[in-house]
Amino acid sequence: MSVFFDTNVLVYCTDTTAPEKQAIARTLVSQASATGDALVSTQVLIELFNVLTRKQQMPSAHAKALVMAYTHWTVVPSDVSLVTTAIEKSMQHQLSIWDAMVIEAAMRGGAHTLYTEDLNHGQRFESLTVVNPFISVAL
Repeated sequence: MSVFFDTNVLVYCTDTTAPEKQAIARTLVSQASATGDALVSTQVLIELFNVLTRKQQMPSAHAKALVMAYTHWTVVPSDVSLVTTAIEKSMQHQLSIWDAMVIEAAMRGGAHTLYTEDLNHGQRFESLTVVNPFISVAL
């Protein structure tokens, strides 16, 4: 069963300020990598590089290497068709365009699970289920 990773989950893999979330994110990434079930999109890769270099102050070369490592997974490209469909989903479900793009990419990639903390845990979009893997972590 394919799983799609939103940017925030991948960011936690390197976030030492949130050790519980880091452990959960690393476990999920490791498991999905081992089974070949991991998906991301070009949008997620771009956002990840931005967060790593701007918010985490990671050196660009290190951030690039991490982002490129995720390109060994299935990468769903963003194109006009995906943008158009995401705009419709954004309007229909009152989502941000960025969240709608992630949902559409996950669906296009055939994912059954979308790991993110940006949407409602358990929310469904056709056969895609949103899972917040950090829901049990105390705030």
